[in-house]
Amino acid sequence: MNESEQSDSPESGAGGSGDQSEPRKAEPHHPFTLAVDIGGTGLKASVLDADGAMVADRVKIPTTYPLPPDKLVVSLTKLVAPLPKAERASVGFPGMVRDGMVLSAPHFSTKHGPGTLIDHHLVKLWSRFDLASSLTEAFGLPTKVANDADIQGAAVVSGEGLELAITLGTGFGTGLFYEGQLMPHLEIAHQPFRKGETYNEQLGEAARKEIGEVRWNKRVHKVIVNLRALMFFDHLYIGGGNSRRVVRHDLPDDVTIVDNTAGILGGIKLWRSEHVAVNEPID
Repeated sequence: MNESEQSDSPESGAGGSGDQSEPRKAEPHHPFTLAVDIGGTGLKASVLDADGAMVADRVKIPTTYPLPPDKLVVSLTKLVAPLPKAERASVGFPGMVRDGMVLSAPHFSTKHGPGTLIDHHLVKLWSRFDLASSLTEAFGLPTKVANDADIQGAAVVSGEGLELAITLGTGFGTGLFYEGQLMPHLEIAHQPFRKGETYNEQLGEAARKEIGEVRWNKRVHKVIVNLRALMFFDHLYIGGGNSRRVVRHDLPDDVTIVDNTAGILGGIKLWRSEHVAVNEPID
């Protein structure tokens, strides 16, 4: 909205004083959803009303390592404490999640964060950790958990045909939707991409810093070609913190760059319809 625009409406008030009352802001509608985005470098959260509008400023803290499950739950509980009370919660997690249970946590199974050595004790702690149940208890709210790229995609898909969302940030993520319904998560990030390395290794933040923007963008275009051949998607959305670094002028017409706030705003979409492989909340 252009703040410099002036209203041409007639003056109002007794005696033509010109005093005009401020337009009344619409009251936010319940139910409120606590939306949490768990990232490799930061933990973020806000509260959304029934229309998907934020009712509080986003809160954020750095992700610290090592990060076993119990430490993450405590950190998230402290993070969301200042936010308005919600009736339910949605959480995006950077790993393989099925029915609210973590099957893999690549970032959080390392000693000092992404790109560092694997800690096999952490691998064991994260394997089949019931994050949805743990956060339901910690938040005191029924909680749904899904992969973070799935939640980003939920915020932006049109609901028409086969739509794919990818996220470019600390690592690489994907979320697949058909007619607006979230499909079971596939860990494409850890599949071979090129030169014996995975999508995650070739497109993550460490790779971008090492090879520079030009070469990194060429890889992004190779990804689009690869995933089109694999899925024949109707539309592709590119989000995540590094989506802003993607050169836009030569992207195909069926590819759209989306804002990184989708990681928060998608949380409400997990509650608007039944999605395959998303846990049903505990009463």
